Amino acid sequence: MSFPKVVVIGGGFAGLSAVSSLLSSKVQITLIDKTNHHLFQPLLYQVATSALSPVDIAVPLRSIFSSYKNVRVVMGEVVRVDFEAQQVHLSQHQPISYDYLVVGVGANHHYFGNPNWAEYAPGLKTLKDALNIRERILIAFEKAEMCEDRDEQSALLTAVVVGGGPTGVEMAGAIAEIANQTMVHDFRNIRSSAMRVILIEATDRLLPSYDASLSASALKQLRSMGVQVFLNSSVTEVSSRGIKLKEEWIESRTLIWAAGNQANPLIAKLGLDCDRSGRALVTPFLSSPKHSTVFVIGDCACVSDTAGKTVPSVAPAAMQQGRYVGSAIKRLMKQKPLVSPFSYVDKGSLATIGKARAVASLFGLKFSGFFAWIIWIFIHILFLIGFRSKLVVVLEWMVNFLTSRRSVRLITGVYIRPEEQKPLL
Repeated sequence: MSFPKVVVIGGGFAGLSAVSSLLSSKVQITLIDKTNHHLFQPLLYQVATSALSPVDIAVPLRSIFSSYKNVRVVMGEVVRVDFEAQQVHLSQHQPISYDYLVVGVGANHHYFGNPNWAEYAPGLKTLKDALNIRERILIAFEKAEMCEDRDEQSALLTAVVVGGGPTGVEMAGAIAEIANQTMVHDFRNIRSSAMRVILIEATDRLLPSYDASLSASALKQLRSMGVQVFLNSSVTEVSSRGIKLKEEWIESRTLIWAAGNQANPLIAKLGLDCDRSGRALVTPFLSSPKHSTVFVIGDCACVSDTAGKTVPSVAPAAMQQGRYVGSAIKRLMKQKPLVSPFSYVDKGSLATIGKARAVASLFGLKFSGFFAWIIWIFIHILFLIGFRSKLVVVLEWMVNFLTSRRSVRLITGVYIRPEEQKPLL
């Protein structure tokens, strides 16, 4: 007997939730991803700042579904979809047929028409990105230790984060902790007074999507850590020497981009209708207006709730969309029409700023400081996949909290730009 074929493109939160919701159904599921692992993206910045190892926040997709015989995992890159023939074409595999297709390929960095900036100010979306940033930070300290030119040393010890959303706030806080609590004890020629962490935000407040009181609290907590925050500041130039604002040039050798997202280019390549950010426009049932058996979910979809408000590109929303699509496919398999549109339940927002510092909004209640940080820890541990991951992360956080030591400070030279690899110092 042949069961309906469901193909899911993308092993992120959205895709994983869609697959999980269909595991007990009589379907054949094929999960396609360019990598072989599911990544817990909210903790990527902790890999980038040496608090966690990559294996602490990633798990092989095959191990997640190894006990489910109706799930096949394919590591490959989708190049096109033949909607008429209902086939997914990959770069190095035979086409894969589907009855229902779920696309959840996520988002990439958005440099607002300046893609060349990516070379100098990498973003943070993948493990490779995190390791790249980690090595840039660590090598900047190593170079500064040996540098006799005070101006150059100052530039090496200046880290600039562009974007005051959750990722930018978390990165800036974590780098400040590294500079002031961890690295300063390991070097002999670096003065703590020479270290600068700068956070740049184009709007008039940090965490623009959060409540204004939480934005103000985040700003206060960051400044108490020594982070310089530039509000209402737009970047006009980025180079290997630093970054330029409208009226100011900042010399820096460590630039990190957290200012915007745009949908994975695959969405436009598939010929789906898109918004200005490249996200696929979908019906209230999360399906493509052109193809009723094709669903687009997560950060690569422009989804509106029942009130017409755009659903935020966050992990909880992606997971809810994945579960909804799983239920929708079950209904369609029974020849039942879709009658209830997707409705997003916003349970709140969280952002950590540093050790014992965070802001949180949950079910209408607002918290900041130590208690918000405890909530943040609990929520992130809860959603980590695998007992080992939960245990290791808890132990690492305990060590970091008690000792202010970050153990994963290895330099391999693999992810640094070619001109920086020889020599490393």
